[in-house]
Amino acid sequence: MAAVLDTPAAPGLRSTLPAPAPIHQLHHFAWRARDAEETRHFYEDILGLPLYHIIQSDYVPSTGEYCPYTHFFFRLQDGSFIAFFDLGDDVKSEPSPNTPAWVNHISFRVDSVADLEAMKTRLLAEGIEVLGVTDHHIFKSIYFFDPNGVRLELTAQLADEFQMLKESTTAHQRLKEWTARKEQWRADRAAGRDTAALKPQANDRPEFVPGGQPR
Repeated sequence: MAAVLDTPAAPGLRSTLPAPAPIHQLHHFAWRARDAEETRHFYEDILGLPLYHIIQSDYVPSTGEYCPYTHFFFRLQDGSFIAFFDLGDDVKSEPSPNTPAWVNHISFRVDSVADLEAMKTRLLAEGIEVLGVTDHHIFKSIYFFDPNGVRLELTAQLADEFQMLKESTTAHQRLKEWTARKEQWRADRAAGRDTAALKPQANDRPEFVPGGQPR
């Protein structure tokens, strides 16, 4: 097995490395499933993603450990996949104990707000709780959970490529400002001067008041 560096490459070494290979799209995202058929029903029958591929084995190719599994994939329109592992024990992944339930999620894009509303109707008819439609300015979304506890988002893009390109011109500077403030926050916390979580330097959602209720 090739050695893995646990520290960043030095600037001189980095300049001799190959250029990053083009990363074209997400190939797949994988999660643990409690039950393969339960998961298939949700993703294929309700969301409309076809079951496309299955891999079954007793051993994990990457680690060599013994852990029988059924690995199954659902295809999105762009050729990417969402995939799951049924480990044959009827156990699903536990939520992270230190992360709010709304933080970790997967977002899928649909063509229009009308499609978003149609999917919400389908989900509600199946007894699935749906939040939204939520307006994020550059897109609108609905939120719900799959049978394995994965929070999903369906998104209809509102901003065009030119607006998104404009957004990209400020992203690095905004992150640089956040990083500088976070370094100071870490120093203050280490010195016992501040224990509250760091707030961002800007509020991009002024229509929401404390408590999360829209005006």
